[in-house]
Amino acid sequence: MNVLIKSATIIDPESEFHNTTQDVLIEKGVVTRIGNYLKNPGNYKEIQFNNLHISQGWFDSSVSFGEPGYEERETITNGLHTAALSGFTAIALNADTNPIIDTNADIAFVLSKSKDNAVTLLPMGALTSNSNGTHLAELFDMKSAGAVAFYDYKKSVSNPNLMKIALQYASNFSGLVCSFPLDQDISRNGVMNEHVASTKLGLKGNPALAEELQVSRDLFLLEYTGGKLHIPTISTARSVALIKEAKAKKLDVSCSVAIHNLCFTDDALSDFNTNFKVQPPLRTQKDIGALIDGLKDGTIDMVTSDHSPIDIEEKKLEFDRANYGTIGLESAYGALQTVLSTEKCVEVLTRGKSRFGVQPVPIAIGNILNATLFNPDDTYVFEKGDISSKSKNAIFEGAQLKGRVYGIFSNNKLVLKK
Repeated sequence: MNVLIKSATIIDPESEFHNTTQDVLIEKGVVTRIGNYLKNPGNYKEIQFNNLHISQGWFDSSVSFGEPGYEERETITNGLHTAALSGFTAIALNADTNPIIDTNADIAFVLSKSKDNAVTLLPMGALTSNSNGTHLAELFDMKSAGAVAFYDYKKSVSNPNLMKIALQYASNFSGLVCSFPLDQDISRNGVMNEHVASTKLGLKGNPALAEELQVSRDLFLLEYTGGKLHIPTISTARSVALIKEAKAKKLDVSCSVAIHNLCFTDDALSDFNTNFKVQPPLRTQKDIGALIDGLKDGTIDMVTSDHSPIDIEEKKLEFDRANYGTIGLESAYGALQTVLSTEKCVEVLTRGKSRFGVQPVPIAIGNILNATLFNPDDTYVFEKGDISSKSKNAIFEGAQLKGRVYGIFSNNKLVLKK
């Protein structure tokens, strides 16, 4: 595809054109020229937007759709289109479908559904068969079929010996094991953070301890096995400290944080809006401060929208009975920029790629273009009209956001908002 991008501010520290405003000429998907006032060499499509910025394409390490089995929540086709309009050129897909993605055939299916798409879909296989925490799934076979990691989405592995074996076995083929940080014997039926707010609201609490015990256990196991571990969506100050200590020991561990856990405290549940019922739960301002500091100093490797489409029937219930989860792709960038600078946002939206097997490609002459196009200064209230997902369970609905995405150029394809 041949495209001329006009007057774009390049945000890419790996590029010699970082923080400069340039025209970018792309021919057959490759950057052939970067400079001021480039002429259109042919009848190429020209891209011009107000306050246009481009960066390396963004990556989301925890995205759920619905297909197969829950297509009424989201399909792979529409989900990937939503990801593109949200600025993501690659997403790691969770295995929480029906059936659970736990065989090489399941991996092959989701890859076939995403073929020739602008967004690269990176499938994660379940860590245990049917994500039931009893027996390891077919990890090597799934890795051979294209799985980039193994994760029982939002389900912790309670058996420490099984987690130990998973880390040892996967290390034979450099497999990335993901462990959800929750001790279910501690959390029990808690539906929100155990704190002053839970007492006021009369809701059962899920204490920070439930997360921190699991994080601590998994780090001890990692130190013993020498495996490769990713801890998705941490939410407490102590978890940040534990992971920082582990990295100081040179353990091969990475972690992520959900963007909504950077933006809302447990006080947001005062009106029992079930869109705020998420797992891990919203915590305190102290936790938010530690999470943001962890992002800035590199303890936390990446952010995620933790996009989880849920049927309205499973959200329009009493708070105790409602399902966990929020969609987050469409609001991810605008929400993140309310707590971080533009350059730091781009950094944390791109630096998790290599952990999941995607090599970063700088914006440079001779390189294939993989880029996100956006305006960092546009402020607006996020509303239902901004949602492209089939499900509408958006925690950020009604929130003031900063920064809009125009689209992406990836895999020699251009996707722009209309």
